[in-house]
Amino acid sequence: MSDTPVLETRAVTRDYTTSSFFGGGKVVRALKGIDLKVARGKTLAVVGESGCGKSTLARIITLIDAPTSGEVLINGEQVRVGAGLTAALRRKVQIVFQNPYGSLNPRQKIGDVLAEPLKLSTGFGAAERRERVMAMLKRIGLGEEHYNRYPHMFSGGQRQRIAIARALMVNPELLVLDEPVSALDLSVQAQILNLLQDLQEEFELSYVFISHDLSVVRHVADDVMVMQWGDVVEYRSRDDIFAAPEHPYTRTLFDATPRIDPARIRARIEAKAARIAGG
Repeated sequence: MSDTPVLETRAVTRDYTTSSFFGGGKVVRALKGIDLKVARGKTLAVVGESGCGKSTLARIITLIDAPTSGEVLINGEQVRVGAGLTAALRRKVQIVFQNPYGSLNPRQKIGDVLAEPLKLSTGFGAAERRERVMAMLKRIGLGEEHYNRYPHMFSGGQRQRIAIARALMVNPELLVLDEPVSALDLSVQAQILNLLQDLQEEFELSYVFISHDLSVVRHVADDVMVMQWGDVVEYRSRDDIFAAPEHPYTRTLFDATPRIDPARIRARIEAKAARIAGG
């Protein structure tokens, strides 16, 4: 296996110019020199509050926007967003959004949703596209009977499975997962996270997992990068950062995360039962 990271960014910045009623504008630096690496088959979790730069970073990683300065490398190859970006390079990075219903065309049957990436980027005929779609439906826990159904006929968890399947149809090497389970119930979250882990092992995928939910991050991440105001304030292995967060902002995030303490819950239940028994 190559030691070259699937994804690497070097000193990536992103500036935006805000408009003013009185003319002119102010330059706002949304990203302040981001360095990161994601190895093959590994997951980097990016965490931070709204406005910290997570979404801006996601748009650059997925080759939607170009950085103002710095470098983005895929498999060691520097990427330049624009006319010179090849379709083959674009296929290597795909994204799964938070709201699966909003990212699926409500007028398209699911079979067509999954076949479309193949139609646009491969020379497969209709029969082979259908065969590959059927295989992917089975892989994500759906069946042939779902091929001709529309997005509104599925639950939120099923729609997210379909969004994941669509991203995988072109055999990417990196998935950017932008809050992929935050809109789902807890039981469904666990199912989707388990599916993502199974797919990662099967296809040796690399993930950039963007989330504000530290309990989810603890479950999926190999490394954790904490962002504040467009800057990286802490970047370490999951085990190290959860065992002893070093930066004050990281500790603040951890302190603000609700914790489930089974012992305390059990004690409250037993105390309540005792009060009821005592009259």
